[in-house]
Amino acid sequence: MTAVDVYPRPGPPTDEVLRALADIPVSVASDAMKRDPGTSLLRPVHDGSATLAGPALTVRTRPGDNLAVHVALEHAVPGQVLVVDGAGEVRNALLGGLLAAHALQRGVVGIVVDGAVRDIDDLRQLNLPVFALGITHRGPYKSGPGTVNEPISIDGTVVHAGDIVLGDGDGIAFIPPQRAPQVLEDAQRILRSEQKQLAQIRAGAWRRDWLQGAARVVEHRNPERTPDA
Repeated sequence: MTAVDVYPRPGPPTDEVLRALADIPVSVASDAMKRDPGTSLLRPVHDGSATLAGPALTVRTRPGDNLAVHVALEHAVPGQVLVVDGAGEVRNALLGGLLAAHALQRGVVGIVVDGAVRDIDDLRQLNLPVFALGITHRGPYKSGPGTVNEPISIDGTVVHAGDIVLGDGDGIAFIPPQRAPQVLEDAQRILRSEQKQLAQIRAGAWRRDWLQGAARVVEHRNPERTPDA
């Protein structure tokens, strides 16, 4: 029998901060964190424009094996996001329609897989945001090993259990809980600035004076053509 190590679950972020972050677009959260922590390769595979926000339930598993994913879901609490480090391997799916339906029944609010998923038609019928690196019909093995609630790597970004996961059509961002209040404050400021700029664009009055110091524009004229002899 293969061991799957389960470590203590960290405390959740405050409901107030989490609810406020749920209204922040991932692109804005990324800007507020200096465009650093997050994924660039994982894409939404669910249907529609569902977004997600919740603390990470982290899983590390052997590529192509989902024993630890099954164990993790038995420890899931409502509101968590299942985040699976599959080492970027896409030859075998780490979950499909059945396991996603079970995750939803357990109260999981989203799934992030640095690996492949399958049963796409079934996943798209669930009211559950799912992000993955790839899609394949080939199923997983169940021999382990794996860990739950340990730090993992998702598309090159380190994710700790309890990190806040934001997801929308642009992808995924991860926010450490201790940074969440400052990220929220900065993101709300960025949103206010963008809303002001959008109003200026619609009014035809968008000024970008900063361009003068950022780029030296050299305009070239087309050479004059001489008449044929």
